Amino acid sequence: MPAPGDAVLERMVGFGRVLREAGLEVGPGRLQDALRGLEVVGLAHREDVFHALRCTLVARHDDLDAFDAAFAAYWERAGRTPAPEIGLEVPRFEPDSAPAPSAAEGEGGGDDGGEELTLLLAASPDERLRRRDFADMTAAELGRLRRLMERLPKAVPMRRSRRLRAARAGDALDARRTLRRAMRTDGLPFDPAYRSRKRVPRKLVFLCDVSGSMEPYARAMVMFLQAVIASGRHVEAFAFGTRITRLTPHLRKLDPARALAATGGLMPDWGGGTRIGESLRHYNDTWGRRGLTRGATVVVVSDGWERGDLRELDTELGRIARQAHRLIWVNPLKGRDGFAPLAGGMRIALRHSDEFVEGHNLVALEALADVISR
Repeated sequence: MPAPGDAVLERMVGFGRVLREAGLEVGPGRLQDALRGLEVVGLAHREDVFHALRCTLVARHDDLDAFDAAFAAYWERAGRTPAPEIGLEVPRFEPDSAPAPSAAEGEGGGDDGGEELTLLLAASPDERLRRRDFADMTAAELGRLRRLMERLPKAVPMRRSRRLRAARAGDALDARRTLRRAMRTDGLPFDPAYRSRKRVPRKLVFLCDVSGSMEPYARAMVMFLQAVIASGRHVEAFAFGTRITRLTPHLRKLDPARALAATGGLMPDWGGGTRIGESLRHYNDTWGRRGLTRGATVVVVSDGWERGDLRELDTELGRIARQAHRLIWVNPLKGRDGFAPLAGGMRIALRHSDEFVEGHNLVALEALADVISR
């Protein structure tokens, strides 16, 4: 039988998920502060619990109304459908184990049916994990996720090089080979030879948000970056919160666990505030000036919650979009029902992005790899 504290912790995790769906920035750090507040005030009085959670989980005055509605929907009307204008939903915790087959299914299927059912049950844990939201994963599931990341299709965008290669049909006539063949036909070029442009990997640049609002997804995204970097030499990875950090040399390590530990030590702003425009300006002034962005496919992973100047974000995103071949914006919150790009930074990002995709689970990352390679 679970302890009362475990039940409170489980309910608080679900409440944090509801608040994130309502647009609040609620990470594990704020949930820990909320639990400490509940230890101080106790659970006997509704007003004490309400104000303790309100003080620890709300960071902006504009979020107070959304918090009040979420509190009423989750704690006071559990099991009933919340108000439709808020788009909240009481979370349901699904068991990790696959459902057992019924007796009718086990007896009526024969040998072939039993084998098919066995294969289905064997594959179901990984299939459920592929569709599970990163924010809802436990530490054990994140460990299994790392193994599945290695099976992702390679995200390698290609481009046409200026160098030419021999081809049956192409853009340019190969005069040397054509004249050599003409020696067999008395100098008449009956069999022309051609050359076409080579296809080579295009530069790929990742800029990943690791601020507090992205904390539930940041660890999974760093594992994805490591899998992508392992697939090619033309990949660069950066992380930003209040500053930007280059992760590429640390993610090239063969041991995934040591690589993740090294990246965590590099980023003191992990789980902190968000200054997207300032971070992108530092990237443009330091690495973009060296030609890293020119002709590259740039992927920005962020929910668009900007704490800095929106005009600076608009300017720096415009610099990247003008230099890059394509700008792809990944927002993990896009995979949730009722999502709308209401954040100011997200609206600016949509004006400059060529693609806007989700990234909340492994299936979404498989689709992202396909978009990058397209």
